[in-house]
Amino acid sequence: MIKTSVTMGGFGEVADKPATLGGNWARNDTAAPFLSSYNVAGRHIFALMIKINVNGKTVEVDAEPEMPLLWVLRDVMGLTGTKFGCGMALCGACTVHLGGEPVRSCQTPISAVGDQPVTTIEGLSADRSHPVQQAWIELDVPQCGYCQSGQIMSASALIAKQPKPTDADIDSAMAGNICRCGTYQRIRAAIHRAAELTRKA
Repeated sequence: MIKTSVTMGGFGEVADKPATLGGNWARNDTAAPFLSSYNVAGRHIFALMIKINVNGKTVEVDAEPEMPLLWVLRDVMGLTGTKFGCGMALCGACTVHLGGEPVRSCQTPISAVGDQPVTTIEGLSADRSHPVQQAWIELDVPQCGYCQSGQIMSASALIAKQPKPTDADIDSAMAGNICRCGTYQRIRAAIHRAAELTRKA
């Protein structure tokens, strides 16, 4: 039996809730010759090779079907731009695009992804040339920066649908994204600027 200790998100004390916050997973490669399994709180959970399209590339990941997309991106694929905030889809730090729509990856199981393309902050543009990224830099939006990848992903989804958003559109689209530093005025201004850049492109 091969045991690999994987602490997901540093929440070793919540091993009974692996699909929500992670936990300590002990890998068991002898439980079945064709599947990986994980021993979580005394029970075996089998992992499968699941195909997903992330940032334009189709990859296979070894993951339990109910593992949140957030942990697949961060812990399995090493895409750490998407942040863990609350684990309950309340803060928006983990926002990614799924089929072009903003979703909270901490509460989206990998099994729900299917054939829909996933776009993370790393896939928005390789050189920070996306209008939202340009506007964020131009207006010096971030303070601590922790929530900003989620803010940018929500903002870019809005601009893709509303090339000229009103303040009300922005408030509605960004309502699920919390900034503890209170940069909301700069975020709003940057979204207007990004929309302007998009229209000029």
